Amino acid sequence: MEADDPAARLAVLSTLGVMEAFKALAPGFEAARGLRVVAEFAPTQRLLARIAAGERAALAILTAEAVEALVAQGVLAPGSRVDIARSFVGAAVRAGAARPAIGTEAEFRQALLAARSIAYSRAGASGIFFAGLIRRLGIEAEVNAKATIIPEGLTGALAARGEAELAIQQVSELMAVPGIDILGRLPPALGGVAVFSGAVFAGARPEAAALLAHLTAPAHRGLYVDGGLEPAF
Repeated sequence: MEADDPAARLAVLSTLGVMEAFKALAPGFEAARGLRVVAEFAPTQRLLARIAAGERAALAILTAEAVEALVAQGVLAPGSRVDIARSFVGAAVRAGAARPAIGTEAEFRQALLAARSIAYSRAGASGIFFAGLIRRLGIEAEVNAKATIIPEGLTGALAARGEAELAIQQVSELMAVPGIDILGRLPPALGGVAVFSGAVFAGARPEAAALLAHLTAPAHRGLYVDGGLEPAF
C-alpha cells in the first residue's frame, strides 16, 4: 500500500501524559505491521470535545474515567479498555533555579504562595486537578493572581523560558521539556494521581487492538518508568 493510502494509516487520539512513551513505542509497531501510526496529542478535555463533535479514530488514550464514559455511550468498544499507566502531578523550576521543598502539604502550599509566577494548564488532567487543589487549600485567589493558565501544551516550557517560576503538570509531561529541574511529585496526601487508559473505537480495524497490546506489552514497562509514569498493566 502507498504511504498516503488511508488504509495504511492508523489514527490515534491520545492524552499528552503518555506522549513520550507512545512516540518511543510506535515505530516498532509500524515496522512490524507495515502501517503508519498517526497520533494527535492533546489534553483529555480537548479530545473529548472533538469526539463529542463526531471525530473518530482507531484508538483513544484518555483518562480512565473518560474512557469508561465513552464505552458507556457506545463510542468506544465494550471490553476493549486497557489501563496503561498511572501518572502523577508534579512541579518544576527553571534549570539551576532555587528548588523549593514540596514534600509535605505545608511545604507545597508555601512554595505556591512564595512563587512569583506559576504556570498550569486549563484543559489537562493536571490543570483541572490543580484548580481544584488550590481551591481546597484556600489559596485560589492568591495563586491565580500570578498564574499563567495555558489552554493546552507543556507548562514546563514557560519555566524553561523564565516566564514562570513554578510549573505544575504531570511529571511525564514535565520530563518532555529540556531546561527545567523537576522537584518531584506532589505529596501523596494531596492526590493528583491519574490513570490513563486506552480503548478502541467501536468498529475499529483489528490493528487498533494490536497497537494497544503493543503499548502494554510487559517488556515495555521500563520505558514508562523511565518516562515518569507507573505502569498499570
